[in-house]
Amino acid sequence: MVSSCFIDYVLSFAIYFTWICLNYTQNIAGIFTKTLLVLFVGALAWAYQAIQPPPPKTCGSPDGPPITVSRIKLRDGRHLAYKEHGVPLEAAKYKIVEVHGFDSCRLDAVPLSPELVERLGIYVVSFDRPGYGESDPNPKRTVKSMALDIEELADQLRLGSKFYVIGISMGGQVIWSCLKYIPHRLAGATLVAPAVNYWWSGFPTNLSNQAYQQMLPQDQWVLRVSHYAPWLTFWWNTQKWFPSSSVIAHSIDIFSSEDRKLLMKISSTRNHAAQVRQQGEYESLHRDLIVGFGAWEFSPLELDNPFPNYEGSVHVWHGDEDRLVPVTLQRYIAEQLPWIRYHELPGAGHLFMVADGMWDNIVKTLLVGEK
Repeated sequence: MVSSCFIDYVLSFAIYFTWICLNYTQNIAGIFTKTLLVLFVGALAWAYQAIQPPPPKTCGSPDGPPITVSRIKLRDGRHLAYKEHGVPLEAAKYKIVEVHGFDSCRLDAVPLSPELVERLGIYVVSFDRPGYGESDPNPKRTVKSMALDIEELADQLRLGSKFYVIGISMGGQVIWSCLKYIPHRLAGATLVAPAVNYWWSGFPTNLSNQAYQQMLPQDQWVLRVSHYAPWLTFWWNTQKWFPSSSVIAHSIDIFSSEDRKLLMKISSTRNHAAQVRQQGEYESLHRDLIVGFGAWEFSPLELDNPFPNYEGSVHVWHGDEDRLVPVTLQRYIAEQLPWIRYHELPGAGHLFMVADGMWDNIVKTLLVGEK
């Protein structure tokens, strides 16, 4: 028989060996856990840095572009750059504030014929929306703030108690905010191929979904990110793993056949493209996406007629072959707002307004009712 002393010795050795193994295993597990934690924290830090946009190169700052145009200083200290066109302000019968579209600036002003300008006495002021051209960025930009910027611009330039507004594409969205927040300042309004937010309340789900699916898949994702995860907008539009915005990339795939013909006309006269994004893409292009396709405080489909006594009018112009903004949604808005004067152009795409004579027709219709 094995003596009890030997058994006690073996048991003691086994217990001691087991304790050493457990302790060693715990140390290994602890090292492994710590390593994973360090890697996880490092990945989070890298991801956080990756989604942070670079600071804008504000005009007039040491590393920013120079200030070369007239600007006003707003109440919050920001500056808006602007350009005046047409007859002198003091001689004008009609005063118009023009709001440019996506990836554009004050220099893309309404090209009216000199004859129309002189005959009707038209004054137009175009301005750089925040972050574009030479206007200071506005990290706090909202749908409402754009309307208030326009009101302050009109006041500082002394346009009078009432003025007209015209918005193009994404600038058309801004006109909806003017109709909501400063209708008392408007003599009339025109929205030209205005961008539509697919999440505005009032759209039938099947209609908005059908229109949404008409976009290129990569653009569907761009808007989806802008709406649901705005903090990822910069990263999504600058990463190289998946296709990002075809609009930012200037892809011709988004345009109709008629648009492609007009693109040649635009490219032959537009020599200021570098100025549009000179302060950085985040506070211009990406901020446009975040605000334009984010959650709005109101829906244009719920607006009341700003001119119940017919003292002014609101016009929407749209091409039925617009591949950027589905015509079905524009038609629905016009049906829900019977006070809208809706002009649908057969065979026209998103750029129809640059066709010869088109701007004259649009402006005459707004000011004096001519077509």
